[in-house]
Amino acid sequence: MSSTEPTMTILVYSDDRTTREQVRLAVGRRPAADLPKVEFVEVATPAVVIRTLDAGGIDIAVLDGEAVPEGGMGLARTIKEEIYNAPPVLVLIGRPQDAWLATWSRAESVVSHPLDPIAVANAVADLMRRRANGVSATS
Repeated sequence: MSSTEPTMTILVYSDDRTTREQVRLAVGRRPAADLPKVEFVEVATPAVVIRTLDAGGIDIAVLDGEAVPEGGMGLARTIKEEIYNAPPVLVLIGRPQDAWLATWSRAESVVSHPLDPIAVANAVADLMRRRANGVSATS
């Protein structure tokens, strides 16, 4: 008899594989002891983000605000408007001064570049707790 440990799935969107890797390394296998292990889905294009979220099964979305051709802030707003029961979103912003734009995007959390691994892990952990408890910050 094998028991399967619960997991949460995190979508990481960036056209830059280094940014995707930084997020994966910051979060690790489990961002906090009280949370389930995580699995990552890495995505490099906006169309695949939408298709993946439409399919379901994503618990958290981490979107790079500096991605090209579409930044994570605009994509976050599209997700919140078009995806039923969209997951909580963390947007990685270019500068702390851009945090107000993340409010416009309806993202639940922001972390600015250069990415601080502790800040990324803490933000993801907070969003995972919200998702697990069914709390939505964009009600």
